[in-house]
Amino acid sequence: MSNSLTTPGIVPARLNPDAYAEQFDDLYPDYDPHEAMVAADRCYFCHDAPCITACPTEIDIPLFIRQIQAGQPEAAARTIFDQNILGGMCARVCPTETLCEGACVREAAEGKPVEIGRLQRYATETLIQKNAHPYTRAPSTGKRVAVVGAGPAGLACAHRLAMHGHDITILDRREKPGGLNEYGIAAYKAAHGFAQAEVDWLMQIGGITLRQGWTLGADGTLADLQAEFDAVFLGIGLAGVNALGLDGEVVLGARDAVDFIAELRQTEDLSTLPIGRHVVVIGGGMTAVDAAVQSRLLGAEHVSMVYRRGRDAMSASDYELSHAANEGVKIITNAMPIAIHANGAVREVEFAYTHAGETGMEPTGETFRLKADQLFKAIGQTLVGAPEGVALDGRKIKVAADGSTSVPGVWAGGDCTGGGEDLTVTAVAQGRDAAESIHASLMKSGA
Repeated sequence: MSNSLTTPGIVPARLNPDAYAEQFDDLYPDYDPHEAMVAADRCYFCHDAPCITACPTEIDIPLFIRQIQAGQPEAAARTIFDQNILGGMCARVCPTETLCEGACVREAAEGKPVEIGRLQRYATETLIQKNAHPYTRAPSTGKRVAVVGAGPAGLACAHRLAMHGHDITILDRREKPGGLNEYGIAAYKAAHGFAQAEVDWLMQIGGITLRQGWTLGADGTLADLQAEFDAVFLGIGLAGVNALGLDGEVVLGARDAVDFIAELRQTEDLSTLPIGRHVVVIGGGMTAVDAAVQSRLLGAEHVSMVYRRGRDAMSASDYELSHAANEGVKIITNAMPIAIHANGAVREVEFAYTHAGETGMEPTGETFRLKADQLFKAIGQTLVGAPEGVALDGRKIKVAADGSTSVPGVWAGGDCTGGGEDLTVTAVAQGRDAAESIHASLMKSGA
């Protein structure tokens, strides 16, 4: 539960009860078949299409768009799922404006790309809504693989391994599978329970057992898993949250943005979720944007998102930042928090303007304060509980190109690894590719 429930100024039901459903509905409506065919007709179907290269999962985008144009959305979905089994969610959450659509020839020529993300969503949902799973398992190999973490990397790895005939056990600490797709992204990006619907659809491949409420370290070690299974994949994500390092940081009304988003995603009646009148979000990434925008959607009157560097250094895309601004979020850059002023609960956050100096971002000496009933911290997450003996790359797990770690028989992928980009689509690609490496290793060892 929120640590702000008894904080003055933070109350539930700031909106009319009927407003919440509208506020948190899908950001974009689904295409109907005619709209999809019109949108598909804008594609040039480029040879050596740059959009494919820009996609971390290398979906054959011109092919699936041509299939939509030909009135075959289910075939288009199969083209997508062959490369990205979580293509439905990726169509909703991928920063397409910097990936496939950013590389689109029409974007370069006209400033208006083919709407690849919405077309992908149309195709994938056509198939998922029919509850039809287009894949079947290969004959059983008798091999057993443990997948730690039911996020995008773990799910993609498990599905691909199940297709190859291996028996998979996914072990996850949460009550629901899905990882950040279920707990960590804005509700309006995955409305109407889509994250769980996609997981249920994925699990239809068979051969996958889900063991929930299981945490690596507390409930079993990597050595335990190696003794029980033929291979192990680690998709454990980043469970830790960075701190501001300020006195008085642990105070009523101040909390981690990831916890706020997770609580929001699991709250059935959003009118019961308390929100402040004045909200301050510290950070410049997607978590900060999602926390800030959803604060506004819950009825916060004044929401400020503050980042210590310039706008060009923000990891959130220009599109997402523009969306936040359009929702009424005030974006302040080149400002770092220096104090939290409280009287039993947070009341103001003090910032110092910054500039680039010899030691990095340095305060200019000019300060300001923002009134705050509620403070959300979104300054990055860290790896918690790295398995003993697994080499790290900085503060993340070190992996080779195929996802293998320094420990034989153990692979990893997703946000917990050093090569990740903290994107769902990248995590899916890493889980899929690690699965192929695991399969090759198991078949070689079993020959």
